[in-house]
Amino acid sequence: MDEDTHYDKVEDVVGSHIEDAVTFWAQSISRNKDIMKIGRSLSEVCPQASSVLGSLDPKKIYGGLFSEDKCWYRCKVLKIISDEKCLVRYIDYGNTEILNRSDIVEIPLELQFSSVAKKYKLWGLQIPSNQEVTHFDQGRTFLGSLIFEKEIKMKIKATSQDGTVIAQAEYGSVDIGEEVFKKGFAEKCKLTSRTDICEENKSDPGQLVLRNLKSPIPLWGHRSNQSTFGRPKGRLSGKLTLDLKNENDSGNPMTFAKESLAVGDFNLGSNVSLAKIKQDQKLIEENEKLKTEKNALLESYKALELKVEQIAQELQQEKAASVDLTHRLESTLKTCVDTRMKNLAAKMKMLKEIRHVSISVRFGNDLSEAIQVLDEGCFTTPVSLKGLEIMWAEYILAQEKIKTCENVNEGNILIAQRNEMQQKLYMSVEDFILEVDESSLHKRLKTLQDLSASLEAVYGQAREGANTDEILKKFYDWKCDKREEFTNVRSETEASLQRLVAWFQRTLKVFDLSVEESLISEDTIGSIDEILEKTESSVCKELEISLIDQGDGDKEIILNTYSQILQKIRSEERLITTVQAKYKDSIEFKQQLIEYLNKTPSVDHLLSIKKTLKSLKAQLRWKLVEKNNLEESDDPDDSQIEKIKEEITQLRNNVLQEICYEREEYEKLTSLAQKWFPELPLLHPEIGLLKYMNSGGLLTMSLERDLLDAEPMKELSSKRPLVCSEVNGQIILLKGYSVDVDTEARVIERAAAYHRAWKEAEEESGLLPLIFLFLCKSDPMAYVMAPYYPRANLSAVQAIMPLNSEEALKVMKGVAQGLHTLHKADIIHGSLHQNNVFALNREQGIVGDFDFTKSVNQRASVNMMVGDLSLMSPELKMGKPASPSSDLYAYGCLLLWLSVQNKEFEINKDGIPKLDQLHLDDKVRSLLCSLIYYRSSITAEQVLNAECFLIPKEKSVPNPEKDTEYIPYKKEEEIKTENLDKCMEKTRNGEANFDC
Repeated sequence: MDEDTHYDKVEDVVGSHIEDAVTFWAQSISRNKDIMKIGRSLSEVCPQASSVLGSLDPKKIYGGLFSEDKCWYRCKVLKIISDEKCLVRYIDYGNTEILNRSDIVEIPLELQFSSVAKKYKLWGLQIPSNQEVTHFDQGRTFLGSLIFEKEIKMKIKATSQDGTVIAQAEYGSVDIGEEVFKKGFAEKCKLTSRTDICEENKSDPGQLVLRNLKSPIPLWGHRSNQSTFGRPKGRLSGKLTLDLKNENDSGNPMTFAKESLAVGDFNLGSNVSLAKIKQDQKLIEENEKLKTEKNALLESYKALELKVEQIAQELQQEKAASVDLTHRLESTLKTCVDTRMKNLAAKMKMLKEIRHVSISVRFGNDLSEAIQVLDEGCFTTPVSLKGLEIMWAEYILAQEKIKTCENVNEGNILIAQRNEMQQKLYMSVEDFILEVDESSLHKRLKTLQDLSASLEAVYGQAREGANTDEILKKFYDWKCDKREEFTNVRSETEASLQRLVAWFQRTLKVFDLSVEESLISEDTIGSIDEILEKTESSVCKELEISLIDQGDGDKEIILNTYSQILQKIRSEERLITTVQAKYKDSIEFKQQLIEYLNKTPSVDHLLSIKKTLKSLKAQLRWKLVEKNNLEESDDPDDSQIEKIKEEITQLRNNVLQEICYEREEYEKLTSLAQKWFPELPLLHPEIGLLKYMNSGGLLTMSLERDLLDAEPMKELSSKRPLVCSEVNGQIILLKGYSVDVDTEARVIERAAAYHRAWKEAEEESGLLPLIFLFLCKSDPMAYVMAPYYPRANLSAVQAIMPLNSEEALKVMKGVAQGLHTLHKADIIHGSLHQNNVFALNREQGIVGDFDFTKSVNQRASVNMMVGDLSLMSPELKMGKPASPSSDLYAYGCLLLWLSVQNKEFEINKDGIPKLDQLHLDDKVRSLLCSLIYYRSSITAEQVLNAECFLIPKEKSVPNPEKDTEYIPYKKEEEIKTENLDKCMEKTRNGEANFDC
């Protein structure tokens, strides 16, 4: 704040706007003509000016349309409140207002000059920091009563950096600052020298202006109010007011001229005492009170006047309605008989049509017929079923004993007992099949299905309830009552119509001139009104019963009866379904027993295949030795070597073909062992059927690594031996696991569980399929054979050509399907990461297998990273066991990694990513929040059905041979190998590329 160069200079000003008890705006009396010119110019320019487009410049002067008098004034923008509204200050008066952008216009350069009003602050005073709002408003009111629209002297002391003039204000002989201080609305500043200025409590100017806007003190738009603290109204009197009238026709307000102020209430040199000021204040307050009362009375008067007008209009309308009603009644009386007869004739027409249509549904005739169908052809439990079920239970128990038996001699005894039980069961099966064949089971089921379909089409959804005969009894009673009521109503209608016809016949004779005798009497003519009334009543009653919807009580009875009937139908359908299932099992048992009567299935064909395999493998090994000898000879014969290679390829294909035949035979024997002959593993231990069954059909004893043309995968073999080979045109990967006696069984068990989960849906499972599991005879190794998808894992794909958002969602939907398949089988993956998820053809995601030598907690203890994000869930870091929730956390991190496309994101102290600052699709953000923050309340199935995954169904798993073409091996692609090498380096430091 600088000391003013015109120190102690005196200015004559008029207060125009009050901000607080020490701050106000005032206009110099010398610039009164400027105000008048500005008003005229604005009234001519602004109505034709265009609204402001684009952003508003806070340094520029605009034209603003004041809301209370609809006149134009110069203004500056203080604050943008919204796209449509902003806060402006009228610079020639000092007050503020919130305007719509449409009320702000551009003004020409000649009106772009400094403001007429200045901002002043009372010298040596400041607002107390702890002042209450009420006291603040009282201070504004008090200062306004002293200076608003009054000529005051300002002795300039200093000017602050924002242009506020620090001055001593005097009104006559009254020091305005001293009066404000005495009233307690301000406090003294501590001044050490002439140039020291008191420090103000700094606040946001926009907030202060908004506070003033909300203040109860009225602004300068209320021009009739002498106590308002805003734009000054011109206090011009006498001839001067008339002279200036033409200049004020535009509607813009004018301030008062300097010469007119001399004749006003306050003169520059007058000595006005404080008592006079207080008296003026009191008069102003009383004047305000009287004006408020006057306004209230005017409002009350207008309301009463409006009410009187409304009542008068209503009275006029009622009068018109009464006249209209009178005319209509007179007209109706003239055509009363005609109208009445026409109405009765119309109702009779409807009644005739209704009587031609069956209304049996209204009285539950269809339900009665359904009950009759259920009672007449009811299918009961076959007599032989109970005995058959007893024999089945004993037969199953005998089968279970054989299945758990480990001694061959004991097993033979149990087999003999089972065969004896088999004969008894066969007899029961024969009786049961014969009894079922005699019954029209399929025909009865079809009848029930048609019946339930027809009833559901009429009555809709049935309700659940108790199955009691009381409901049917209540229905029969209700039906009888309704039928009796309807019969009585119809009889009454017919009797009324007969009376009406008889009356017409008698009346005809009265008006027949050929009849000589006089028949005019009250008995003949006078009863027509009563007859018509009775007839109309009877006809309407029958129509009501026939057309109007049933009551709640009737609907309740019908719905309960319908539900009861439907329960009986469903119960009989379940019985028929059970009997049909038992019938099917019985037929299968009978056929199996006839085929293997007193004998067990032969394993000779399987042994023959094994023998052939043994011979082929020996030939293959011999050819491999012969090829090696030729290649190592001093003078190798290339044509001979090529010929042997072709023979080796053919032999290898033959071996693999025979292994497939062997698997087919194992599948047949497994089916027989599981259903009818559990003794097969016991009687033929040499074929290893039990191991095959325990492995879920994955284990083969005939495959050996040295039979395959395997190429080591050194770049992927950081943790276990990995070799790549080709089988029947399909590229496969062999993953080796070091095993001992204990771990071998666990590896088989875990791999079998994974394989069974895959077999449930196969291509639709979302899992990497396993082809074979075999054990090495020479080394303690177990090998898993799986398809090989080169450069298809997420890590490689993102390093070469990142997935776009649509591709990422397709891939991650497949991954969600894979997790759902595993979790449904009670398998926790525990090692989901970017090297173990595959994006086949950039649109189908599958989940890779895991390390079968490790338990789930051992797998989950490895802290894999994707970028800077840990895939280990917070609960795993706390030492809790792995769960489906921890799989979903890793899944959510992978989805986030793909969604942000390597962009940086913030991670909190617990290692959990923050999503609020990321630009994500709303649906993806919602799913990520559920996966990362609320995993305990979401399942893989719910993830699979998330809204962001509403995309076409994925294709089936492509041929791995075709998938190898996913990234072509072309020279043009070599420029991308640097990224791939980095990806491989990360893989070596973590898990193998195709194994978790």
